Amino acid sequence: MPEIAIIGGTGIYNPDTFETIEEVFPDTPYGKPSDPILIGRINGVEVAFLYRHGKRHQYPPTNVPYRANMWALKQLGCKYVISACAVGSLQEQFVPGDLVIADQFIDFTKRRDYTYFDDSAVHISIPDPFCPYLNGLFAETAEEMGIRYHRGGTYLCIEGPRFSTRAESNMFRQFADIIGMTVVPECQLARELGLCYCSLATITDYDVWKDEPVDIAMVNRTMSECLAKVLTLLEKGLPKIHDGCAECIEAAKGAGAL
Repeated sequence: MPEIAIIGGTGIYNPDTFETIEEVFPDTPYGKPSDPILIGRINGVEVAFLYRHGKRHQYPPTNVPYRANMWALKQLGCKYVISACAVGSLQEQFVPGDLVIADQFIDFTKRRDYTYFDDSAVHISIPDPFCPYLNGLFAETAEEMGIRYHRGGTYLCIEGPRFSTRAESNMFRQFADIIGMTVVPECQLARELGLCYCSLATITDYDVWKDEPVDIAMVNRTMSECLAKVLTLLEKGLPKIHDGCAECIEAAKGAGAL
């Protein structure tokens, strides 16, 4: 079974480069994942692909079955989870079209299931929530490709599905570099399960603090323009992933999560 999982949207699943082997739709203690999981190969590497919002985009950010999604990937034998997502920029130097390999997050969500430990006090240590091994690997690959990228950046996660007000956007600028709606609780659930988690975030807009207000048409347009770059990054980066990280699983073991 695959050790690598990719969570993303319709554009990230590319039938021209993804060789599908089978489709599975496992049950978990938290229900079904957001969509059947596609098992296949990218550039010869076996991976599991999951549509975060469902293939029909039927789950808004709040209602994505995050716990089922991450549990199902762990159940399949995955060790590494790579999230491909769209974000807004909160800083001038983070330009639409750039790739951000986030290294921190700030949680501004309100209504989600954040942990697998509802019935016991398990305190996970998460000072550096994203996997340093995967972050370094994809930063090196982006460098080799010669694309604009930022190694590190703070991702502020909001509830959604609406975008920010101007007042919110200007407040968020004091604390973070990019803004999105999905990294929480995905990232912290991965840590509870001992999974290595990396976010490859494509900047699609300047949120609402600069220039024109953001809308979904703008997000989709910029994301489609950047898809080839993200797909090439995955094709070149995935074959480099081997057993090279102990930090994420040790953090889970240390908290008694595993």
